[in-house]
Amino acid sequence: MAKRDPINPTDDEARALAARLLTKARHAALAVLDPETGHPSVTRVAILWHDGAAHTLVSDLSAHTTALKADPRASLLIGEPGTKGDPLTHPRLTLMVRAEEANKAALREIWLGAHPKSQLYYNFADFRMLRLMPISAALNGGFGKAYALTPDDLPR
Repeated sequence: MAKRDPINPTDDEARALAARLLTKARHAALAVLDPETGHPSVTRVAILWHDGAAHTLVSDLSAHTTALKADPRASLLIGEPGTKGDPLTHPRLTLMVRAEEANKAALREIWLGAHPKSQLYYNFADFRMLRLMPISAALNGGFGKAYALTPDDLPR
């Protein structure tokens, strides 16, 4: 008997769920590779989905910014468990990304619209905007709802 592939064919329902997760998300877990040890390191960052990529405002003083300067490969986990039920049955999306510099001045209004409290430090010299360009994505929409997505499956 052949084993069933746990990854479902990507369909419009999966694309719509990924779009909802991305456009509603204001925070995510960011995983980077520590340049000194090579070990994965995870932190929570504020994000904004815009123009086909996640964006995040980071300080040059943070360990994750140092790690991304050394190696721009990273991943984001997006999706929060609900207040009821098993947290592992709630939808979540893992994006494999490549970090690149973004135009902080051009994104100011849209960023502050989503994250108004960051106005306190948005203009600090050590803060920069990064664009986290998706390479691939793994969507877990709940039990039996696993999908592999490409950047073309994600909203623009």
